[in-house]
Amino acid sequence: MTANALFFNDSTMHKIYTDQGKFNLEYQIPQIVYSTLIVCGINILINYLALTENDIISLKSIQSPLIIKIKKRKIIYKVFIYFIISFLFLLFFSFYLSCFCFIYENTKFHLFKDTVISFGLDLIYPLFLCLIPGIFRRCALKKTGKNCLYKFSQIIQKFI
Repeated sequence: MTANALFFNDSTMHKIYTDQGKFNLEYQIPQIVYSTLIVCGINILINYLALTENDIISLKSIQSPLIIKIKKRKIIYKVFIYFIISFLFLLFFSFYLSCFCFIYENTKFHLFKDTVISFGLDLIYPLFLCLIPGIFRRCALKKTGKNCLYKFSQIIQKFI
């Protein structure tokens, strides 16, 4: 919601005024896409800090107690930084949205619609991104001796 509110500027307010308060999806689509991309970037940062399963799994293969202690400390720092950044984001987002909705009372409807569309887009695009490696794996299973297709799907999956 905050990412969508960041794109409401004077030209957007003027467009809402000239459209007499009607929601113009054609005008809002670029802003919705940009806000979705911003949220994806924030999600990548948060996921890097929050997901520590690979670090924990790597602890099982380490024999040295000193390296285990260092890795555990790294995991604790990652989680601590995650909570600090999440708390700061939450404070900033709530402050910005409360100020925005207080100042621009008549744009709440437009902000809500933009947010719902962005949220729907956030739910739909991972579906297509996850289908791409699946299609290559299915092709690799149907045709014998197609190890390269399977390996290619694994490479794609790592980048997605």
